[in-house]
Amino acid sequence: MPAVEILKDVYWVGAVDWNIRYFHGPAYSTHRGTTYNAYLIRDEKTALVDTVYKPFTGELVRNIEEIVPPGDIDYVVVNHIESDHSGAFPEIMKLAPRAKVFCTQKAADGLRKLYFGDWDFNIVKTGDRLSLGRRTLTFIEAPMLHWPDSMFTYVPEEALLLPNDAFGQHLASTFRFEDQVDGSMLMEEAAKYYANILYPFSSLVLKKLEQVREMGIEIKMIAPSHGMIWRRDPGKIVAAYLKWAGGEADPKVVIAYDTMWQSTEKMAHAILQGIAAAGVEAKLFKMSVSDRNDVIKELLNARAILVGSPTINREFLPTLAPLLDDLRGLKPTKKIGLAFGSYGWGGGAVKAIEERLKGAGVELIEPGLGINWAPTEAVLEQCVALGRRVAEAVNAR
Repeated sequence: MPAVEILKDVYWVGAVDWNIRYFHGPAYSTHRGTTYNAYLIRDEKTALVDTVYKPFTGELVRNIEEIVPPGDIDYVVVNHIESDHSGAFPEIMKLAPRAKVFCTQKAADGLRKLYFGDWDFNIVKTGDRLSLGRRTLTFIEAPMLHWPDSMFTYVPEEALLLPNDAFGQHLASTFRFEDQVDGSMLMEEAAKYYANILYPFSSLVLKKLEQVREMGIEIKMIAPSHGMIWRRDPGKIVAAYLKWAGGEADPKVVIAYDTMWQSTEKMAHAILQGIAAAGVEAKLFKMSVSDRNDVIKELLNARAILVGSPTINREFLPTLAPLLDDLRGLKPTKKIGLAFGSYGWGGGAVKAIEERLKGAGVELIEPGLGINWAPTEAVLEQCVALGRRVAEAVNAR
């Protein structure tokens, strides 16, 4: 994709990755591809903010060449050193050998260890400024959003925030701006991004947004490192982050389960029936055919998670393990839940699920429901009643 002028003399010079389907190794599904956004600012001095994933170095260089010779770049700002944003950094520095690098101390340390080189590093802290001429770059440290080296770059003259991974979405498109794509789909991708990457840092998100407010920073445009640029209503994504980071959620239930001979599946559907009968929204996911990243995205805006499995070797089915492992690391806030399942002789799945949910910070609202062999009509009625109680608990939050 060619370079795009997003503001006067401010250009998107990144790359579009149409075919990527898993990100962070196999950790994150990207059904709609992604972008690696980099930005070039022309002034009396020229600054490049971030680079791209190494396989897209050629695309980045071509886009820069549409605007200036790469050797004319005076400053390279590294907001974040993860490979999808710094992979092209060594090549850019070869093409712009005079360029000074502006980043945090941890970023400088990491770049040396990632790429086995040394450059003209200028270490910045929150509030430090770099004049380009008519414009100024203001730096804001943002550790653990989502790596220790992370920072934001702000252009006060344009009220432009360049926050790297914050406010991003994995979405490949020929368009560059949020008002050019379907809004519902965009917010789904933004929610999925937050839930699967930033969730465990929610308290830091709240603190950073409060700090930005206290600094009196006006924001008219947010240009993240992935996906669309927020130009029409950047306040919409900021408000969403405040909601998600604060643990606010809708009266909704996520039911994640798997089944061996349909006993647990029958329980799941009966519980769903009880929740629906009480007028509460619920979504049902059979994990052997569901994407765990999409399930986690649904949980972001839900108040409760129910997890069900039959027992195998005193444990739950392995198809549930990736979801439960992720939840333990992501630590979703203000969630309630419970476990359910079936067993033949020894049991153990319900207890094992409960331990995982507690480890993820989920509040168990009542003891799990485990049934022996196939559910009778009476047991299914118990499941419906359980669903009604879950709905009551959700509405009480």
